[in-house]
Amino acid sequence: MHFVDAKGILTTNGGRCGMNIYRGCSHGCIYCDSRSKCYQFTHPFEDIEVKQNAPELLEAALKSKRKKCMIGTGAMSDPYMHCEMELGLTRKCLEIIRMYEFGLAIQTKSDRILRDIDLLDDINRAAKCVVEMTLTTFDDELCSILEPNVCNTKRRIEVLEEMQKRGIPTIVWITPILPYINDTEENVSQILDECARVGVKGIIDFGMGLTLREGDREYYYEALDKHFPGLKRKYIERYGNAYDLPSPNAKRLLKLLREKCKENNMLYKPEDCFEYMNELPERFEQMSLFDIDN
Repeated sequence: MHFVDAKGILTTNGGRCGMNIYRGCSHGCIYCDSRSKCYQFTHPFEDIEVKQNAPELLEAALKSKRKKCMIGTGAMSDPYMHCEMELGLTRKCLEIIRMYEFGLAIQTKSDRILRDIDLLDDINRAAKCVVEMTLTTFDDELCSILEPNVCNTKRRIEVLEEMQKRGIPTIVWITPILPYINDTEENVSQILDECARVGVKGIIDFGMGLTLREGDREYYYEALDKHFPGLKRKYIERYGNAYDLPSPNAKRLLKLLREKCKENNMLYKPEDCFEYMNELPERFEQMSLFDIDN
């Protein structure tokens, strides 16, 4: 890893502020979109770029805001990579969010988030905290191939259970679903049943498939050659160089998703999930008589 002083930490999109404390990732997921060349990495993806001044930048930004909002993190780089346990930058940023009583929507694949469950609980009591967990593959052996350097799905479900015990709402990303690999009714059904059991608020999916573009396509195909010989050719024959790669089973899987979510009162439309994650309870939004968002 290497350290930089960032110029800024918060970005604003649709009323929600987002931040990435790190760039790159050590989890090694074979399908990772963040490897795409469009994100203009100037260093190897596994050489984690650490924004060492992130806490100072965040505090300055939150101090200047007249209107409170949800702060999102984890969309591009997991906030609970291995280096976080040494550096603690995510925890420092959570402490600042708690101090200024902003909301938080935090996305991860790692059980390391349990280290900070006290802070998440405090943020949820003071404003709102939503924990987002990615679940793609219920089978432990297959999960270790697709997401090799992070805890398996069953452990992530235990994390969701712990959040439920604290009353912290959770959203699950059941994406990507990889054609010919984890795109089975059995896999999706097992994940959804566990989500229902532990009281997940909503499920995010974008069509039961995968997206590939320059940078992550090459990495993904190398992994297919290594772990699923012959499958790369099948992909090329069916999808060519397409960006969207829907599963051949997408229609059945989407029907299954809708049915399971309706039966268990879970949100299943992406727009509904994002609306829920972006919404801060009204009593926390106003900080002054002047509704000015810097």
